[in-house]
Amino acid sequence: MDKRPVGVFDSGLGGLSTVRAMKKILPNEDIVYFGDTGRVPYGSRSNETIETYAAQDIRFLRTFSCKMIVAACGTVSTVASGIIEKIDEFATGITKPSAKAAALATKNNIIGVMGTSATVNSNAFNEEILKTNPNAKVVSVACPMLVSLVENNWIDIDDEVANATVKRYIAPLLEAGADTIILGCTHFPILSPIIQKIAGSSVTLIDTGYEEALFVKEVLEKNNLENEKEHIGTQKFFVSDKTQNFCDVANVLLGEDIEDKCEFIDIFKVI
Repeated sequence: MDKRPVGVFDSGLGGLSTVRAMKKILPNEDIVYFGDTGRVPYGSRSNETIETYAAQDIRFLRTFSCKMIVAACGTVSTVASGIIEKIDEFATGITKPSAKAAALATKNNIIGVMGTSATVNSNAFNEEILKTNPNAKVVSVACPMLVSLVENNWIDIDDEVANATVKRYIAPLLEAGADTIILGCTHFPILSPIIQKIAGSSVTLIDTGYEEALFVKEVLEKNNLENEKEHIGTQKFFVSDKTQNFCDVANVLLGEDIEDKCEFIDIFKVI
């Protein structure tokens, strides 16, 4: 048994979709979450900047002696995968678990990917999907505005702006005949009710946060790193900008008030 926490980081709020899944799948694990809200979004940054931010985020989580570090960020997972692979601790991003799930789920071998500009330009999902399903055709669409919708809590299933934005982004994937769509940024599963409504029930959505949480469970079990079964997992949240907006949206996504669990940190003073 290992009582150390699991460290999770993202550019902002999106990684909470991974935390939400981890709370259900790994209820005994303590989680330390860092949302780099002061520098969100990552998806429009240069590769060099994304790698720098990721390295700093990881350095902060290491101060908690995490037994595993989870990049709950599609941009980091695809653009800065080399940074993740060099981590001494057990680590993962969202790309491999989600790509494998999509490659196995598709029935017509047409898979759509919704991601940030950096994620789509990296071509990382395409490469991972083809490793599992060489016959797959991958169609990718950059959806940068979806991050802003989530960060600003415009996530209601009837929100006109959110619906119009999703409809515009998803159109090329549906026109291509995709029967499976990877929500390639952890912000996007938060909008999955809207995306599913527009895509239709015949389209399978791959929730990157859920697939990542399943993979974390697999790693912990395989390496005897699980916490005690009797332990009730705790969560601690850190952000690099004001906590209020983060807590407001987190309350909706996690179904609990996290104000007493959330703290502002100056990332430049702790790395």
